[in-house]
Amino acid sequence: MPEVTAEKNEKIAKMNFGSIYPHYLNRIEKHGRTKEELDQVILWLTGYDQDTLQSFIAGSGTFKDFFEGARLHQNAHMIKGVVCGYRIEEIPEEFALYRDCRRMEKLIDELAKGRKMEKILRVEK
Repeated sequence: MPEVTAEKNEKIAKMNFGSIYPHYLNRIEKHGRTKEELDQVILWLTGYDQDTLQSFIAGSGTFKDFFEGARLHQNAHMIKGVVCGYRIEEIPEEFALYRDCRRMEKLIDELAKGRKMEKILRVEK
């Protein structure tokens, strides 16, 4: 598995959230999912409201800004698995930004793959 480095963490930190969001949207729409579902997943993870998310989509803020302002869902630790070659649960705390970004990408992957929303949103049984 590749190593997370300070450089990779910094590269993600500086990326503009609004410039990446259309790629997320395009990816899930190709699989018949909707913007509303994508937003629901992101709002669940971050604790943001739709207006705040919309301001990030409109281009005001980096991934660092995006995750610094977020209140991650109490079940975010349940998001496990491999994304882009990285095992989420093995990403060290010092790279929390990178880990949180990969958690979000894992949720988006699951959405694109047609997983049921209650499974994606880690609803406790």
